[in-house]
Amino acid sequence: MNGRYYTPEGGLPPQTGLTTDRAVFTDAYAVIPRGTMTDIVTSYLPFWEGTRLWVLARPLSGFAETFSQYLVEVAPGGGSDRPELDAGAEAVLFVVGGELALTIEGREHVLGEGGYAFLPPGLVWTLRNRGADPARFHWIRKAYERVDGVETPQSFVTNERDVEPVAMPGTDGAWATTRFVDPADVRHDMHVNIVTFEPGGSIPFPETHVMEHGLYVLEGKGVYLLNKDWIEVREGDFMWLRAFCPQACYAGGPGRFRYLLYKDVNRHATLWRPGL
Repeated sequence: MNGRYYTPEGGLPPQTGLTTDRAVFTDAYAVIPRGTMTDIVTSYLPFWEGTRLWVLARPLSGFAETFSQYLVEVAPGGGSDRPELDAGAEAVLFVVGGELALTIEGREHVLGEGGYAFLPPGLVWTLRNRGADPARFHWIRKAYERVDGVETPQSFVTNERDVEPVAMPGTDGAWATTRFVDPADVRHDMHVNIVTFEPGGSIPFPETHVMEHGLYVLEGKGVYLLNKDWIEVREGDFMWLRAFCPQACYAGGPGRFRYLLYKDVNRHATLWRPGL
C-alpha cells in the first residue's frame, strides 16, 4: 500500500499460492479482489507511453452498460498527448498515488494524491508523469448523453481534501459523501463521488435503484450486501453492480471504510421501439 489509498503494484503470485479467492461474477454483481490485479491481466492503450492499466469495468450487454473504469499506472516520463480517442466520451480522473501533470487546453494542473478532474466530451487534454515515481489513477469514462437545450458541463480540477463531505441525514456523520458536482445540476449525467463510513457506520437498508455502480475501495474494510450475498471487502477491491442490484453495507473498522463510487444520473430511460 502506497500513501493514503491502496493501489496494486502487479507482480505474480507464487506457484505455492492457493487458487481459492473472493473473485465472483454473477448476473447481478461482480467482485474483483485486489489480488487478481497482477501483471498477466494488464492492458496497454494506443498513444500512451510508459503506461499500463487494469480494466475494472467495461460495458457488457445485459449487465452494466453505461461506463468503463481503468486503474492506470504511469511510469516516470510516461503519459500521452492523445489520451482519449472517442470525441463523445466524458471522463473523471482520480489520482490514488504519485503526481501527474494534466494539461487542459494549454493550461497545466498538477494532480497529487486525491486529485480529481472532470473532463467533458471533446476536450483537448494531455497527461504526463514528470516525477521520479510511478503515478496511479482511476479513469472513469462514459458516453455523454447530450440533451437539446442543456449545456455541456465545463471541465474542472480539484482535490478531495478541498471538498467538504456531506453527512447523510440522521447519521451523525457516520455516513458521508464527498460530492464533486451538485446533484441537481442536470448538465452532468454521471457522478463520481467518495463515500465514507466511520467504524460501525452502515447503509441500514438494501438500496435498490436504477443506477449502475462501480465501487473501488480506497481505504479500510467492510461487509457489503450484493443482491442476496454478504461479501467481505477491503481496500483495493472493486465491486461492479448491475442496475437494481440490492446493496447495503457495514464498516468493519478499525479505521474508516471509503470507496470511489460511479453512478449514471439525470437522464430519461431509453425506450425500446420495435424495428429500431
